[in-house]
Amino acid sequence: NNVVSGVVVNWTPVLREGMHVDPLNIMAKCVIDGTGHDSEMCRTVARKNGITLATETGGVIGERSLDVMAGEQEVVNGTKEIYPGLYVCGMAASAVSGTPRMGPIFGGMLLSGKKVADLILEKLGK
Repeated sequence: NNVVSGVVVNWTPVLREGMHVDPLNIMAKCVIDGTGHDSEMCRTVARKNGITLATETGGVIGERSLDVMAGEQEVVNGTKEIYPGLYVCGMAASAVSGTPRMGPIFGGMLLSGKKVADLILEKLGK
């Protein structure tokens, strides 16, 4: 239906042991990719569904080399709804948008988390 409306969760032990256990399905009005440098949720959604993300390339661009000052600002700028129902924040936002990583400074990370929360509250009308 062209909107992310939840997540499917597999357990590592189930996969590792080759057990036939159905994954958990968790429905949600909004999903946040905060998976860090790998931006696994955005990569998986794009790969499995052939969708176009709201980036310059339409896909996950990959983070650039360390630039603390630019990275701190860009992690906040990259925090957004990347596809209907799918939001990205933190280092996942840097990876998806192709902005510099930031090193061991966390002000931008906190601001990114606040921004994504505010965006979702606004979308939900709260």
